[in-house]
Amino acid sequence: MTIETISPATGELIAKYEEMSEATAISIIESVHQSYLTWRRLSLEQRAIPVRVMADLLLDRQQQLAELMAAEMGKPLAQGKGEVEKCAGACRHFADHASSYLAQRTIKTEMEKSFVTHEPLGVVFGIMPWNFPLWQVIRFAIPAMMAGNGALLKHAGVSTGTALEIEKLFKEAEFTAEIFRTLIISNDVAGMVISHPHVSAVSFTGSVGTGKIIAAEAGKALKKTVLELGGSDAYVILEDADLELAAKTCVTSRMQNSGQSCIAAKRFIVVDAVHEKFTSLVYEQLQSYVMGSPLDSATNCGPLARRDIRDQVHDQVQQSIKKGATLVTGGVIPDQSGFYYPPTMLTNVKPGMPAFDEEIFGPVVSVITAKNEDEAIMLANDTEYGLGAAVFTKDIAHGEKIAATQLQAGTCVVNTMVSSDSRLPFGGIKHSGYGRELAQEGILSFVNTKTVNIKA
Repeated sequence: MTIETISPATGELIAKYEEMSEATAISIIESVHQSYLTWRRLSLEQRAIPVRVMADLLLDRQQQLAELMAAEMGKPLAQGKGEVEKCAGACRHFADHASSYLAQRTIKTEMEKSFVTHEPLGVVFGIMPWNFPLWQVIRFAIPAMMAGNGALLKHAGVSTGTALEIEKLFKEAEFTAEIFRTLIISNDVAGMVISHPHVSAVSFTGSVGTGKIIAAEAGKALKKTVLELGGSDAYVILEDADLELAAKTCVTSRMQNSGQSCIAAKRFIVVDAVHEKFTSLVYEQLQSYVMGSPLDSATNCGPLARRDIRDQVHDQVQQSIKKGATLVTGGVIPDQSGFYYPPTMLTNVKPGMPAFDEEIFGPVVSVITAKNEDEAIMLANDTEYGLGAAVFTKDIAHGEKIAATQLQAGTCVVNTMVSSDSRLPFGGIKHSGYGRELAQEGILSFVNTKTVNIKA
């Protein structure tokens, strides 16, 4: 079978790739496993050397990688460059901090000595999405590899070129040969990879439906999984909020990557007392977004990655309007080549509408009015997702309490936007998945936490 990459900016074919056979995939798994046996014996200081080189190479290739992402999945150039910088920062972070994250912990018992140590699991299989095609890979691979594991990657079809470039970077950085490999394979062959005895764990970012399938396959083989399955993040705006800050932050979050971000602000829940002013400010902010070619420096809203994604977003908008939502701006597929969708704003959004209940993966703002703070928090939690959430208020102590104890999500913030940070654990609850990436929790996701007792 052939994988085709279609330019989201023009709708034209830009690349073709042949899928690997099952036999080829097995051969690659075996080679990564053999390399893992060597890599795991290296000290953390030795592993850190190529990871730091990787950081430098990423920055050296910043323009090239940003252009590749723009061509394959439509990310505006400036955002692509920012993604490369974030990846380089993650490499440096784990090179610097893996030793403290993985430090042996001594515990006083009746034994002569008791301690907890951490050993790698083996080969980790990453199944990654197209929306942050570089960051998602680095986020799973670098912590896992600093812990001593090998890594296999199955990337989204549209990001096959990026996947191959990442593999080249690992080779150029002079990691142990074959310790990281890309698999260009079908979903059926991916199932075989999950069950292969030399694959010890799976990291997946993507849809809920696919995540359930992967979790089931891994469960049958008793393989550990970390799943990040998207979200419908609620940003709660209270009566005492700085409305200009809230509007700018909410729209900036929603529009990152042209709305194609798991942790974007997808539901703006504003208390009725400030609804009119906040809605007006949100509309003003949306006017600053320019839809156009991702290779144009003036563009900050590029095309969506695929035609089917654009069509689904439009259908969700239309279905919400039919159920009573008000279209303020956007909502029309432009008459031009490519998979563009304009910045769109819906108000009067309520439960039962796709704009409330579902994850819309595109540049669509959904404004929801709540009678008061209690109803706003209830509406924020009224979702099957639980990836991120935010609250805006000038009462910082009150905002902290809401974020820490009332909003149901893996990351909750006050007066800012949800983001991933190498220093902080990242992941969700409910249908947003389980397990954590990044920080100490992330690097410990793919280790054997081993207890050792010694009796004299």
